[in-house]
Amino acid sequence: MRVIRVGTRKSQLARIQTDSVVATLKALYPGLQFEIIAMSTTGDKILDTALSKIGEKSLFTKELEHALERNEVDLVVHSLKDLPTVLPPGFTIGAICKRESPYDAVVFHPKFVGKTLETLPEKSVVGTSSLRRAAQLQRKFPHLEFKSIRGNLNTRLRKLDELQEFSAIILAAAGLQRMGWQNRVGQILHPEECMYAVGQEGGCSVPVAVHTAMKDGQLYLTGGVWSLNGADSMQETMQTTIHVPAQHEDGPEDDPQLVGITARNIPRQAQLAAESLGISLATLLLNKGAKNILDVARQLNDAH
Repeated sequence: MRVIRVGTRKSQLARIQTDSVVATLKALYPGLQFEIIAMSTTGDKILDTALSKIGEKSLFTKELEHALERNEVDLVVHSLKDLPTVLPPGFTIGAICKRESPYDAVVFHPKFVGKTLETLPEKSVVGTSSLRRAAQLQRKFPHLEFKSIRGNLNTRLRKLDELQEFSAIILAAAGLQRMGWQNRVGQILHPEECMYAVGQEGGCSVPVAVHTAMKDGQLYLTGGVWSLNGADSMQETMQTTIHVPAQHEDGPEDDPQLVGITARNIPRQAQLAAESLGISLATLLLNKGAKNILDVARQLNDAH
């Protein structure tokens, strides 16, 4: 029986995500066997530094990419947000699973259960490892202080509950759901409070965020950039028409122009329309001065 070797990070959440992908593949390909190979990545090992300070592009993926290159694994399972913006040559995203909630969630210290970010006491400290979250929330909730917190989900929850340092922490709602910890979610942050990363998606080290919505064949994309403290910000929304016929004849496309995504079930026209909407929105924001905001954010982040 042919064995497919699947690479994953060692964290509990990564294993849960990989197990669910393997279960789906087993159902589709009952004649194959799957072997899961878990490994630690740079991001798993460096736990005393904010993610945005480590200065490494593929923090949670590089070791797995090397294993793919060396033919030690056949495919790897990642959170889309951990992937670098540009994939290494010769790699493709072979499948994207059905989307879970893209929103961020707030988990409160036991003594603040029932509160929201708005009702937390003045100068309460909120933990997040993401500049994107901190910049938006600092702007929205100026009475709070935001501080870096590192580690996998288990570690962060332990730091919240056992140390008296944090009143709350911000985590991806999808991760909490997959771990079976929905009962710890005290508040879901909606786009007007905190837009999500591209692909809940794109790295944590730049304060850039989006919100997408499909309505009546129109794809709406809102994008924003923020300064580190949230004082400066810029947001724009654009839309495009997306036709997805019920049946279509498009074969697989492995066009590097489409960020290395091989999508057999989405017509090429729809992919191109979505990609061109993203490029148009990015161009609009850059023309309006977004680059200055991001350059200053990068310089300040590097200086701290």
